[in-house]
Amino acid sequence: MRIESIILLIYISSLSILFFFAAHGYTMIYYYFKTYKKRTEDLTDEEMVMTEFPMVTIQLPLYNERYVICRLIDATIRMEYPKERLEIQILDDSTDDTSEIIKEHIKQYIAQGYDIQHIHRTNRNGYKAGALKEGLKSSKGTFVAIFDADFIPRKKFLLRTLPYFNTADNIGLVQTRWEHINRNYSILTKTQAIALDGHFVIEQAVRNRAGYFINFNGTGGIWRKECIYDAGNWEADTLTEDLDLSYRAQMKGWKCKYLVNFTSPAELPAEINSLKSQQFRWTKGAIETAKKIFPKVLKSKLPFKNKFQSLIHLCSNIAYPFILICGLLNLPIVLIKETGDYDPVFKFMSFFIFAFVSSFMFYLYSQKDAYPDWQKRIIYFPVFMTGSMGLSINNTKAVLEGLFNKKSEFVRTPKFRITDKNHSWKDKKYLTKKIPLQVYIESILSIYCFVGVGLAVYYVQIAALPFQLMFALGFGIMAFLSIKQVFVYNKSITKSKTNE
Repeated sequence: MRIESIILLIYISSLSILFFFAAHGYTMIYYYFKTYKKRTEDLTDEEMVMTEFPMVTIQLPLYNERYVICRLIDATIRMEYPKERLEIQILDDSTDDTSEIIKEHIKQYIAQGYDIQHIHRTNRNGYKAGALKEGLKSSKGTFVAIFDADFIPRKKFLLRTLPYFNTADNIGLVQTRWEHINRNYSILTKTQAIALDGHFVIEQAVRNRAGYFINFNGTGGIWRKECIYDAGNWEADTLTEDLDLSYRAQMKGWKCKYLVNFTSPAELPAEINSLKSQQFRWTKGAIETAKKIFPKVLKSKLPFKNKFQSLIHLCSNIAYPFILICGLLNLPIVLIKETGDYDPVFKFMSFFIFAFVSSFMFYLYSQKDAYPDWQKRIIYFPVFMTGSMGLSINNTKAVLEGLFNKKSEFVRTPKFRITDKNHSWKDKKYLTKKIPLQVYIESILSIYCFVGVGLAVYYVQIAALPFQLMFALGFGIMAFLSIKQVFVYNKSITKSKTNE
């Protein structure tokens, strides 16, 4: 077999796998319209009124969060709920001055009669899952709400979520939609918001309305404690303990309720290396969970369509290595096409453009559904696609580590209390100090892909230009922003030391 044929075979196989996952957007849009009338279904005003107030534990898991922890504690205290029926657990694994900040800050609330437990572990055994499990042992609540440090829970969170547990004894989880308080901070945050809205506005809501499994998003939700125990409690053998527990609970017969019309505001990562670490953890954890859970899904008595949806849900991150392969092969594909020997093959390959259309529709409707000014938001979709391609190196590494059981620590995403353009991450702690090897690879691949852009222009292969350019820009932007963050941060450290 000629080398050209081998390259084309690998390229088409990769595109086919990407098409399989991307085309699922059509399925989501189909169910979106099929279940659209259910979107406005909710409890009546009478059903939303609470006459009894069960004991609730609010868990705040954190690790080194000196910039945002006081904001989170204050927001939790402001919740509208009888304080004698409320227990707050601050699950603190910090190794810096965050613990001292917490101790000082909660004194005022303890004096006011609030039940606040500051549980400071001297180790990070089990990371977030370990902290949640440790806190659960001494928790008093029948229900357990969880908020990460970058969240600002709304005052009516408990009053808007708890009534749903009264609708059925097997409701184990109520999850709220994430809202982005710093969406307009930069192009980076606007692009992240597009990506997350696809999941929270369409995927989660549609899956829930259609009767498929959804997942707890790690924060902004509330569990029935009995459900957590019945599902086997928190386990730390994956980096996405939330996804893991969600599936174990639903396979035990528990149901989840997703609230698309009630949000929990949160802060998006404002600089690129924090985003990369977050994406790495989510991607690797999802692969680890898929390896752990999907065989059990296959053996279960669930209908085939539920198993298929679970496959897409759990395994979609496997697409990243194939995105990277396509990026690497785009250049030789340009040269192969120029020979004219494979014209029928290239005509067939034009079919794969429908995968791009599917993705666009998926994210388009997520913006139209949630925002009146959706036109101003969807224009960042090409930037999102470019960023996804640029992240393929970072996330491919995560996929491979997950597949081959390479264990790594739970690297939390730094938060800096950045809510508008008047704030900056440049002089904050927790940032990356050295340029990782991965960034050099991104730089090289950016140059390589720009060569592909040049060849596509030279040979007048207009159809190849958009994706060649997105790969080149994607890798280049990832590298540039990563290097910029390190240089800016190290410069601020030097300046700070000089001033001392």
